[in-house]
Amino acid sequence: MKEAKFYEKCKDNRVRCFLCNHRCLISEGERGICRVRENRGGVLYSLIYGKLVSQHVDPIEKKPFFHFFPGSTAYSVATVGCNFKCDFCQNYEISQIVRDHNQIWGEEYSPEEIVDLALNYGCQSISYTYTEPTIAYDYYREIMRLAKDKGLYNNFVTNGYMTEEMLKDAQGYLDAANVDLKSFNEDFYKKICGAKLEKVLETLKIMKDMHIWVEVTTLIIPGFNDSEEEIRKCAEFVYSLGKETPWHVSRFYPHYRMNNVTYTPISTLKKARKIGLEVGLKYVYTGNIPGDEGENTFCYNCKRVLIRRYGFEVLEYNIENSQCKFCQALIEGIGL
Repeated sequence: MKEAKFYEKCKDNRVRCFLCNHRCLISEGERGICRVRENRGGVLYSLIYGKLVSQHVDPIEKKPFFHFFPGSTAYSVATVGCNFKCDFCQNYEISQIVRDHNQIWGEEYSPEEIVDLALNYGCQSISYTYTEPTIAYDYYREIMRLAKDKGLYNNFVTNGYMTEEMLKDAQGYLDAANVDLKSFNEDFYKKICGAKLEKVLETLKIMKDMHIWVEVTTLIIPGFNDSEEEIRKCAEFVYSLGKETPWHVSRFYPHYRMNNVTYTPISTLKKARKIGLEVGLKYVYTGNIPGDEGENTFCYNCKRVLIRRYGFEVLEYNIENSQCKFCQALIEGIGL
């Protein structure tokens, strides 16, 4: 446990947290929506500082990042907890354990130990993933600074609900973010996630303005966000960020509180990819269907395959110095 950053003291021993866009006003003895930041005697504490519940060496494609050091590995870390309550969460066992079972646990690791592990495993980057990295930022910011000093890159896999204050603090240390755009419907965000769509859209714009490399993921859930109209709205917004922004449309699998919802038809994902390309996006990918051509990176100019993938594996690579090997078109990203 450690005193948190990104909060201010208020009257009657209450505190206002401004790490994420819930901006919780927390009374003494209470916790914020994330359930991992607690007011004790008018001081806000992080209950998860230094406590990792998961760490793995992952292919960067698993995040997914397709334009950020393709074929490299990332040292992935996570704490328990989340500031969303998504009914379809794929990692609910660790993201919702505090909310569902009031349990906080994890192995103690110092920032120095994490950076050393990433270097020893030959990773290109550290990925703050599996659960929402924003809520553990007090801890992660120390890792990120050390990682940068050692030549490592940092990336977030996030719901995009962090505040501008947090992002400004991370500027220069956060290199890339894959942000979930879960829906383009305020009702969906309110009822299914317990959040506001507008705040996620604001975050995406701020990240682009800060020159953080952004990739966007939308999990297509049958009957919830799979209408052609909504898919097109998502695609148009991603396009507004810049047509070079990769958009991943992923297949839903029944999970957590949505076990009664069917798998996303592959035809729906192909339709979503087609819509994204029609809107003008250069790079649209289908996720969770290994072997589909939508896993591959195509040159927007000559249409040749630049990166051929199967699942998380890179089978063929035709980019040199961020250019298409065949027509020399610029291919946007980091480490291409």
